[in-house]
Amino acid sequence: MSQRSMIGTRIRQRRVSSGLRQAELAKLAGISASYLNLIEHNRRRIGGKTLTQIAQVLEVEPASLREGAEVTLLTALREAAGARAGSSQRPAPELDRIEEFAGRFPGWAGLLAELEARRGALERTVEVLTERLAHDPQLAGALHEVISTATAIRSTAAILAETRELEPEWQMRFHRNINEDGKRLADGAEALMRYLEGGPDTGSDIKSPQDELHAFLDAHGFHFPQLEGWGAGTRVASLVENAKMLETASARVLASEVLTQYVDDARALPLDQMQRLIARHGAAPDDIADETARPLAQVFRRLAMLPEDVAGGPLGLIVADAAGAILLRKPVHDFAVPRGGAGCALWPLYEVFVQPARPVRAVLRQGDLRLEALAVAEQLRPAGFDRIGIFRAHMLLRPQTGSAESARQVGATCRVCSIPGCAARREPSILMDGL
Repeated sequence: MSQRSMIGTRIRQRRVSSGLRQAELAKLAGISASYLNLIEHNRRRIGGKTLTQIAQVLEVEPASLREGAEVTLLTALREAAGARAGSSQRPAPELDRIEEFAGRFPGWAGLLAELEARRGALERTVEVLTERLAHDPQLAGALHEVISTATAIRSTAAILAETRELEPEWQMRFHRNINEDGKRLADGAEALMRYLEGGPDTGSDIKSPQDELHAFLDAHGFHFPQLEGWGAGTRVASLVENAKMLETASARVLASEVLTQYVDDARALPLDQMQRLIARHGAAPDDIADETARPLAQVFRRLAMLPEDVAGGPLGLIVADAAGAILLRKPVHDFAVPRGGAGCALWPLYEVFVQPARPVRAVLRQGDLRLEALAVAEQLRPAGFDRIGIFRAHMLLRPQTGSAESARQVGATCRVCSIPGCAARREPSILMDGL
């Protein structure tokens, strides 16, 4: 049934919702009740002056009676019907009467479309969560820690139970091992429970040592004035010990490493010098590196750890090892970064591992967000004939400065990504060949 042939149904629906009887509407519109009855049953065409008169009485626009339900509503209903097509448990939806249904019962039609949209959203959410649960590196690591520790305790206990004569020295050693492994097991189980129970709306987002570290850094704005200047190295330990957010020993070790690196960077590039350099060059890491003869990676870290009013705006930083795991993340402008594991293979962060000596610049796009990314690899240990070189990649994120350059669409991580047909997800990424 066409849209125009449903005008009578829409007139009847509007009349009933307005509380008018058929005879009353006919009289007010200047037509006979029998003619209106034929119109409402879609047995007479209507238009022009008669349609305008009826629309005026019903206090609606003539177009709303002529065009009927919104196209989006009809599309949503057809999608809902398509999702249920082929089901053997119930009859197939009557697609040829979908316009009639939407016209006669717009409230029910809208509710059905809304419920179908919510169902689809929930289904996609379940798929994403299932994928995360299956590939979550934090969960896998926590489970491995618990299982390996429990296995170690069982092995030690079996030795104690099955060995009749055991030297006191060895007996004490085995007891000490059980005690230490028991503590590790308790810590691992507690971390696992916090990870599983902590929900996004409970205020318990801290689920792993890495989460504790980044919550600690975020609470300080990634800047520590007490670690600027000489003698700052002696204050790292007390700062870590007094941090309530660093609940686990692993988180305190991570924080100590980051803050020690902060102290080294602050000594190499003091705050007053950085302020003069930024006033001269802006947040341009290559110019600052040229003038100070400092590595680009160190300049990246120093800029990202400065307050926004000093750095001249918000700056983000991501640091990863050669395995792709993210070691440090300071997001900016809602740029999506995974909590654990590796990020998007299309990030310049991983591209620089292919040619460590060559910095990379790119404009990245996540949805409507555009950022300029500067990436460079830092050599931690040179390669030798009997050993491999060790590198860490740094990616500095800042607001885009140019609009002419085409942006590279990227995601957060391959495991949970909305980019359709991404080559990095279909096949091994070219950018990762050098890892």
